[in-house]
Amino acid sequence: MAGGWTRDGAVQDQIDSTVEDEVRRVRDRLPEGESLRLCAECGEEIPARRRQAIPGVRLCVACQEEQDAREAGRAGYNRRGSKDSQLR
Repeated sequence: MAGGWTRDGAVQDQIDSTVEDEVRRVRDRLPEGESLRLCAECGEEIPARRRQAIPGVRLCVACQEEQDAREAGRAGYNRRGSKDSQLR
């Protein structure tokens, strides 16, 4: 059931768009190419098993965990579904 100016299924469309955006964002961040031997952040050696498991890896585990923690606050906020974006 839609309400106001929305059509039936609009809520599901917003959910689908949010999921697609997040999947696209994560895929764009996947490393590519040859793995680095030394971490790009701290310079520590990246273990060979990590380099084999994640092709194109650029960070050691500790630096990757720090980066992930910084980005965790950027939870998927659906701008498409906000009233502000609909008024513009």
